[in-house]
Amino acid sequence: MRPFSISRFDTTSAPRAGVRVFVMHSVRRPGDGRPRPRELEIEVPAPFRLDLTVWALRRRAHNEVDRWDGRVYRRALHMGEDAQALSVTQTGPLEAPRLGLTVAGAGVDGHAEALASGALDRLLGRTVDLSGFGALAVRDPRLTGLARRLRGLKPPRFPTVFEALVNGIACQQLSLTVGIHLLNRLTARHGRAVAGVPGGLRAFPTPEALASATVPELRAIGFSGAKADAIIKASAAIADGVLDLEALQAADDRAAVGLLTSLRGVGRWTAEYALLRGLGRLHVFPGDDVGARNTLSRVFGIEGPLDYAGVSRLAAQWSPYAGMVYFSLLVDSLSEAGLLGGAGAWSDDASLPGE
Repeated sequence: MRPFSISRFDTTSAPRAGVRVFVMHSVRRPGDGRPRPRELEIEVPAPFRLDLTVWALRRRAHNEVDRWDGRVYRRALHMGEDAQALSVTQTGPLEAPRLGLTVAGAGVDGHAEALASGALDRLLGRTVDLSGFGALAVRDPRLTGLARRLRGLKPPRFPTVFEALVNGIACQQLSLTVGIHLLNRLTARHGRAVAGVPGGLRAFPTPEALASATVPELRAIGFSGAKADAIIKASAAIADGVLDLEALQAADDRAAVGLLTSLRGVGRWTAEYALLRGLGRLHVFPGDDVGARNTLSRVFGIEGPLDYAGVSRLAAQWSPYAGMVYFSLLVDSLSEAGLLGGAGAWSDDASLPGE
């Protein structure tokens, strides 16, 4: 089985155009030759808010994979043979944002540094141009207030399509709160710890790690037998080189959904979830998401129940940014529930492009 790490993913090994990375320092510990954590400062296209974007990624306060303490975002990633810890802070304001990135753990070098910087493109959507979404929100009064409140939110993605798929399977037919608990346990049991970094941070499990798990082991941490079997079989196919989910980057939506739904335990909702959160397809709004349907009805004053066809009709009006509406509704609902600690309280006086 091939080692599965971020170096195999579609993450650029160098900063993209328009995003400058400044290495602040990179030194070695006296006497032992081990590198200290490497620190970088990264320019990000404005507007950008780390807090809102991290909440769209983590979804619940008890998420132990994507951690946020109100100032610092932390996550572990597999880069090469080791797991490294990323710590990210926003050091500039909404209209002139910069990110401070620290990479720590065994094997931290310039290559890991570049991979970590590239991973942030996926995790935090830092280079995604949302000027078109802003223009759409100006034209559609249903979106205007929402987009103003959440100005600076970028669309996050999981580091891999595999992680998006496992997240989708874990959360099927359960509350998001319960699904996050399952993912926490899965990571605690099968994820790799970051060497030399305190705090219990672990990287999300690799396909190799989960391919070697057993159904009874996953049932013991709360997964149903069917979900455990689905996760293990998909993991084994990836680890054995039979299945390459990252290759779906080149597939159209229909082909991608077709492949994903051919996997055991993967239905339409999980497939569309993976398209949005794993492949970054912002035109996709997972239409079977009951929570998103309810939020659509509440925020936009829609009477009567929404079905998949009804969500699809709405999403077509917001193309190619229906997925951005999905993320905005999620973060807005978290703010309404008081889970953001004020993170979502951006002024309604904030202007959008074109206003």
